[in-house]
Amino acid sequence: MELNWLEDFLALAEHRNFSRAAAARNVTQPAFSRRIQALEAWVGTPLVLRSPQGVALNAAGEYLREQAGALVRNLQQMRRGALAAAGREGAALTIAATHALSFTFFPGWVRAHAPLETLGTLNLVSDSMAACERILLAGDADFLLCHHHPAAPARFAPEAFDSVVVGHDRLLPLSAPDAGGLPRWRLPAGPARLLAYSAPSGLGRILEATQRPALEAIFTSPLAAALLTMARQGQGIAWLPASLAAEDLAAGRLLEAGEAGHAVPVEIRLFRPRRRQSPVAEAFWRAAKD
Repeated sequence: MELNWLEDFLALAEHRNFSRAAAARNVTQPAFSRRIQALEAWVGTPLVLRSPQGVALNAAGEYLREQAGALVRNLQQMRRGALAAAGREGAALTIAATHALSFTFFPGWVRAHAPLETLGTLNLVSDSMAACERILLAGDADFLLCHHHPAAPARFAPEAFDSVVVGHDRLLPLSAPDAGGLPRWRLPAGPARLLAYSAPSGLGRILEATQRPALEAIFTSPLAAALLTMARQGQGIAWLPASLAAEDLAAGRLLEAGEAGHAVPVEIRLFRPRRRQSPVAEAFWRAAKD
């Protein structure tokens, strides 16, 4: 049995759809399906009920789901502990952060809370929200920095993970200006088409949960920076973090394409496991909470 099989199964249990779960795991659907079948063969019984409407866990699948999450975390933590005991732990502190925050919020925030020389080796892992969640769940990062909205909570069990608000942001519908200096694409009544976030994106998850106006999606990406570029080129409307689009807004390269009520206020949160961490990580957590 391979650890990847359990991680794949947990993704399927979460998404209840083979295509979405395969995308979240960054593998092709045929390869993903084969790994689920391999897990079922190892267990000795089917784990899911397949239908055109999606996937449901059967009784065996529900039991395995309850056990697998803690098992995966414990195995990854055991590996990290063994590396630490051997003096091969690597970075003194690892923070996973979503792309949208890695290039804007993170540098100033981490400098304000802890000088780099006090952290030893700081490793920043920048990826999509889905990938960052997997990294933290696997024990390969001490913290996760991400946008957060109560309607679209992160996929962490409250009894196993803690979080603190470290900043605030807004998701704004933005469009390039037309020749007259007005938004080329407008909400709610004007012509509009959407530059959308794909499945691994946490910002897309937030927008879906907060029921933004339904538009025709003509481009998708998990990267807010890619949507920013497309919006700047006049290709459509993108809901972008104000922190990421600040320079374009100030220069007039992008304009708000809707009324104030279309903006989505979001928190910036730092997540961590509740278990005791390294002295450096615990000191950083105390500084982040101040």
